[in-house]
Amino acid sequence: MDVDIISEEENPMLHRTDIRFETTHEEATPSRLSVRDSLAAKLDKDSEEVVVHELDTKFGMRKTIGYAKVYDSAADALDVEQDHMLERNKIGGDEADAEEA
Repeated sequence: MDVDIISEEENPMLHRTDIRFETTHEEATPSRLSVRDSLAAKLDKDSEEVVVHELDTKFGMRKTIGYAKVYDSAADALDVEQDHMLERNKIGGDEADAEEA
């Protein structure tokens, strides 16, 4: 999967960068987690620091436009992001499960 950054906007108050990107893929629309991992690798960040919010693929196209937030650290992502977005991106789930046990 090929990931191209369309735009980047710094958000220093929330310790993150808002990113619009485009992926080109051969098969079906990629999963949120595979896009997150590819974007994290391209930006040289840990996958726990990247939260993918939107993926939009037009019917019959092999391009997906997306929106993601890239945090300075995983702790910043846990502090700022809503719980359902953290759950969708599989961030912080292991620690919460360990505390409940």
